[in-house]
Amino acid sequence: MNPNMQSTRHDLQTLAARVLKDAAPEEAVVLAWPLVCGSAVAERAAAVCFESGTLRVRVPDRGWQSQLEAFSRHYMDKLSRISGVVVSRIEYEIASVSPHPQNR
Repeated sequence: MNPNMQSTRHDLQTLAARVLKDAAPEEAVVLAWPLVCGSAVAERAAAVCFESGTLRVRVPDRGWQSQLEAFSRHYMDKLSRISGVVVSRIEYEIASVSPHPQNR
């Protein structure tokens, strides 16, 4: 990564940390999720809630669950640093398919 990109990313994370410090812990972690995982991942893996040190993230399938689990330690460290709240666990839950398909 080039130095300008690193500097910009650091500035964005510093700004996010300042904004999130006044948010409630359960909101700060959920709001920080897209900054930590990136927009492409956040489009498919949505932070649902944060409670008692655990962030719940809804994923589309087991493949996404497996892939993201490999990054959990990295995500927890960055979430804790940016939000100022200790994130001790991330649980990935597979989004359920609606039991009642809509009629067209």
